Amino acid sequence: MRITDINLHWERVINTMSEALLIISQEGRILSVNRSFEEMTGYLSNEVCGQPCTLLECQACEMALNNTGDGWCKLFAPDQPEMRRCRCAIRKKDGTYLPALKNASVLKDEDGTMLGAVETLTDLSEIDRLDRKVATLSRQLDENSGYGGIIGGSDEMKSVFALIEKAAQSDAPIIIFGESGTGKELVARAIHEQGNRRREPYVQLNCAALNEALLESELFGHVKGSFTGAFRDRTGRFEAAHKGDLFLDEIGDIPLSIQIKLLRVLETRQFERVGENRPVAVDVRIITATNRNLLELIDQKRFREDLYFRINVIPIHLPPLRKRRTDIPVLANNFIHLLKLRTDKPIRGLTREALNRFMDYRWPGNVREMKSALEYAFTVSDKETIDVDHLPPRCWPNPASPPVRRKAFAVSMQRPSATR
Repeated sequence: MRITDINLHWERVINTMSEALLIISQEGRILSVNRSFEEMTGYLSNEVCGQPCTLLECQACEMALNNTGDGWCKLFAPDQPEMRRCRCAIRKKDGTYLPALKNASVLKDEDGTMLGAVETLTDLSEIDRLDRKVATLSRQLDENSGYGGIIGGSDEMKSVFALIEKAAQSDAPIIIFGESGTGKELVARAIHEQGNRRREPYVQLNCAALNEALLESELFGHVKGSFTGAFRDRTGRFEAAHKGDLFLDEIGDIPLSIQIKLLRVLETRQFERVGENRPVAVDVRIITATNRNLLELIDQKRFREDLYFRINVIPIHLPPLRKRRTDIPVLANNFIHLLKLRTDKPIRGLTREALNRFMDYRWPGNVREMKSALEYAFTVSDKETIDVDHLPPRCWPNPASPPVRRKAFAVSMQRPSATR
């Protein structure tokens, strides 16, 4: 077959493709689509040809749009690679979104003049469905082993797990509310590992650990000489998390001046390094967490209301341990197993009295405090079971009066399966 024969049958060739194909002009207008595109999106060829390619509302394209005046799309910028590949979601004619793998390549003539671009879209909806099914089945196989490293089988935690799965599939800002020690960091990590950005960076920062100047530098980076001690350029957390997730813990503790700059990044997806006035574009999904009441801080003029509504798009509330007491034996079992591996002590569980004390105690420090209590018990115990007098004094009803020892018997505890 000659090249001229292939050209005559080109339309038939592209219509045999299982991938959707689009030809786009340098001005961003759709020039041609194939049959798979029509089947995949619900649009007919005559409905999209001549329309701007932004009709599909692709999130990847939103980040590629160039507002600097040097061309409408970064794909056509001189310093960009001629081919791009990304995972995205496109809006179909019926308004639903289709997960897809996009390949985009610039078209040039013989002298290098840009003519437009060709894009192919591979439907990933079945792969996404199977991924979610595998995650659900994995959790159902061993519900007590937790989810993403979070231990719990109570109804309260099942609701949290379900919300994590849904939130992970969105690029909207997520905020995690919970008392200290409830596992907010684990939830943030689980959201990242279940989301579309799981192959991209995961960066975290405790906002309460730094003063205002250091926090600004940590978030946005700085250039050499911008302040005393800035001996070299520094990449900030936003830049390091590009295309991934940025987890900001203790968001309620950031100063008002930093809140203003954070709000600007969330609204414009751009920031400026300290000591520099050149905007840097960034594609980051924000996950925040706090143990504070942000509404009270707003009333006290210590937290901006506009920032609150910007970060509080998908709220996740973690219950304190006293509100999910049915998880206490499972948590104790898991920590005992891990401590046994680490210390090589022959401890195999709690006595009934010690478990009852665990169930009755309020655990103001939540899961973190329970882990600390068991580490203490492992240190002082020389028996195969942990009894009440092996527990820290804070776990006694009256710290000045240790409980009376009763006949001890071990609570049967099965070795937990490995957490995911």
